[in-house]
Amino acid sequence: MGLTSNNVLVLAVVLAILLFVGTVWLWPQLARRNWRAVSGRVGLLLATQLTLFASLGIAANQAFGFYSTWADLFGRETDQGVVVDHSIGGAPGGPLQVVSTARVQGASGSRPQLAGQVQKVDIVGRTTHIATPAYVYLPPEYFQPQYRTRTFPAAVVLTGYPGTAQALVDKLHYPSTAQELAKNGRMQPMILVMLRPTVAPPRDTECVDIPGGPRTETFFAKDLPDAVLAHYRVGKKPGSWGIIGDSTGGYCALKLAMHHPDVYAAGAGLSPYYKAPIDPTTGDLFRGDRNLRNRADLWWCLKHHPAPNTSLLVSSSRIGEHNYKDTLRFIDQVQATNRTRIASIILDSGGHNFNTWRREIPATLQWMSGRLSDR
Repeated sequence: MGLTSNNVLVLAVVLAILLFVGTVWLWPQLARRNWRAVSGRVGLLLATQLTLFASLGIAANQAFGFYSTWADLFGRETDQGVVVDHSIGGAPGGPLQVVSTARVQGASGSRPQLAGQVQKVDIVGRTTHIATPAYVYLPPEYFQPQYRTRTFPAAVVLTGYPGTAQALVDKLHYPSTAQELAKNGRMQPMILVMLRPTVAPPRDTECVDIPGGPRTETFFAKDLPDAVLAHYRVGKKPGSWGIIGDSTGGYCALKLAMHHPDVYAAGAGLSPYYKAPIDPTTGDLFRGDRNLRNRADLWWCLKHHPAPNTSLLVSSSRIGEHNYKDTLRFIDQVQATNRTRIASIILDSGGHNFNTWRREIPATLQWMSGRLSDR
């Protein structure tokens, strides 16, 4: 049974209940002071607490999509990561291969012309040799005859860390939200490329080109757009591409839009931070390179680099988000550049979680749609 399976959650809950009942039932028999009785009491209490914590952890993981598999949980992924491709032509079949397809949740009908389609794909970077899975949402219009020669704008959508790409589909509902907004005329049909920024799991690379390590920023700035352009009808001009993310993905989205305005015309950070952290999940990102460290600091970039010609969106909450004051300061500093455009979503209250981001995603997609062209 998979980590995200409902059967696993039910099993953990049932075990917790049985152990609790068993502890109450057996406690009088273990009331003696000999070592067997004491060991029995300790064992029952520990087992009950472990199953209770396991139930809560599994439920939280299903709600927030931290880990997708047991291997992901224990840092033992075997089917994704940094891949060095020594062949001249790159990966067999091209830089992007479709693994499976599914219709959009909640869509009427099963034909992609009506329901749109979500494709699970494997992407291999031509220059970075990074390999990662992703989900691609194609709107119904992509399959309709009258649009067969049309290109579509595209938005890269990133999770936080550790996060799972599937959570963007199943928990945050990006495809169904985009489809509903387009159906009601509130945004143009867009292609969404959904993945996590953790392309070298379990390491959190913070979308940095790590000296001697994964070149994550180059992957998102060059390899990913190239792979998508080679496979789908996406606009080739810079104005056709945007990037969205939450938490770590939000920081990455802002940074990539600021560093690469020739690629991303707009970047939206939901509950972002503004400087790459250094902690046990990241390791040494910069290897003593001060320029690289400064480049990963958006405050430093605003102060020392020319203002990029791009549009940014940031979000926070007055109550519940730790980045509120930093976000207000970031807005002020971007406004002072008089070139980079900045918008914001500030909620009265909302924590650093999926529920908050689901409230912000419709407005974010509308904002993004208004800044991208289909050519």
